[in-house]
Amino acid sequence: MGIVAIGCDHAAYEMKEALKDHLKERGYDVKDFGTDSEVSCDYPDFAKKVAHAVADGEAEQGVLVCGTGIGMSIAANKVKGIRAAVVGDSFSAKATREHNDANILCMGARVIDIPKAIEFLDIFLDTPFSEGENHIRRISKLEE
Repeated sequence: MGIVAIGCDHAAYEMKEALKDHLKERGYDVKDFGTDSEVSCDYPDFAKKVAHAVADGEAEQGVLVCGTGIGMSIAANKVKGIRAAVVGDSFSAKATREHNDANILCMGARVIDIPKAIEFLDIFLDTPFSEGENHIRRISKLEE
């Protein structure tokens, strides 16, 4: 399938482990950048590791989870070439791939449950970028 980089903070450790298992069941190779427990830690450390793995081509896509997904997305989007999107519904999971060519999915373990996170992950992974001229034009403006 491909390589997916994954990371979390202490608030989303259980969700990360479930998502990691699901990715492996689907046939993906998973690079786990931590954290490895529910001990309090700083989410930017893990977001940056996953973002650099995706930006540098070490992984095709990334998944970041924390309490809300927001902090992870802010940290990841500071890395050039990253388009990290916080998702809390199936429409957004699909649209961010189709329209924004997002390469990192961010979710909040305090916002959605694990079954929903798995659903949104599957949608994200299974939805291709539309390649529409208008979407390509808009994405290129993000790189300016």
